[in-house]
This record gives sequence, structure tokens and C-alpha cells, in this order.
Amino acid sequence: MYVPGRWLLRFPLFKDGGGSGAREDDDERELFDTWRFNEGRVLEIERPIRLSMKPAGVALEFSEAMGIPIVHRRVVSLFERLGLQKEVQFIPVEVEGQTQPWFILNALQVIRCVDDARCDEVFYWGPEDGEPDRVGEYRNVRGLKVDPAKIGRAHIFRPWGWLVVLIVSEHVKSAMEAEGITGIKFLEV
Repeated sequence: MYVPGRWLLRFPLFKDGGGSGAREDDDERELFDTWRFNEGRVLEIERPIRLSMKPAGVALEFSEAMGIPIVHRRVVSLFERLGLQKEVQFIPVEVEGQTQPWFILNALQVIRCVDDARCDEVFYWGPEDGEPDRVGEYRNVRGLKVDPAKIGRAHIFRPWGWLVVLIVSEHVKSAMEAEGITGIKFLEV
């Protein structure tokens, strides 16, 4: 979401333990796998994670860094009040220049719910694409629509096959808006 003067969070990095002698960013980037935050499972993080920002600017309570949701403590408190502790994991992160607590929001559910027929366009990986492990998976989804009957009572999740989006229920959307969480943008799916 565009907010004038907002911060731009950079690639999440493991906090340097020291002693490697190599450039810190090279070592840390090699060790950090951002895709694991899209798998819908509890993660054990061995080392502290830190985020820098460039440019520095107005902090948003909901931001992304390389597609990973970064949230302020207010979001964590809201989700706790909503009783969503079993649907999300909040992983503490250090944000450059910030003293308040920040967290990675890790959604713990992946649900097979994309409604191919209602989406604007759906493209699949084929044998000709040279990615044999991905044949039959989504390559691109435009105008995403989900089948509500397949979602059940989930309030926050990623859709199977199109893990680049985070979906929340109307209940969560309304609560975030009522709370005045900054940086959020919702599209109906």
C-alpha cells in the first residue's frame, strides 16, 4: 500500500554472530530462506533476524520484506484477542532504528481453495517449462478467487499453489480496520 514517506524494509538477515571474516550481508543472505515462511508450518528459528530499511521513513504496523509480513506488536495483540494463536506464529525481529517490538507473521495454514473457474486467468507449469517438479502447479494466477466452501473456519492462511498471497477472513479484516492498523490493503477474493 502506498503511504507517502513510508519505510521500505529490506531483505531479512540473520543477525551476525561474528567471526566469519566475510562480508556480513553475503553470509546472512546465503543462510536465510524466505520461502519457508510460505509453507504453513511452525518454524524453529535458530538465530535472531534483523531488518534494515532503505529509505528510512514512517513505520507501518503491517509491512512486507521480500513478501514476508512484518507486523508491529499491536497486530500481535489484536490476533491474540481474536483467538488466532493456532493459526499464526509470530517470530521476533529487530528492525533497524526501532525500539518497539516487531514480528514476522507466519501463517500456519495452507488451504487448497483456489477456484480456477472464477479466477480471471490461471496458468500452470507444463513439461515444456523445464521445471519437472512443478508440472501441474500454478505458474500465475490473475484475479484470484477462492472457493469459500473449502476454507472452513480458517481466519488466516495462504492458498495452496499460490503461496505469494496471504488471505484473511472478513472477521480479521474488519478487526484490523477497526483497530486502525497502518499499512494494510485488502482485495476481495
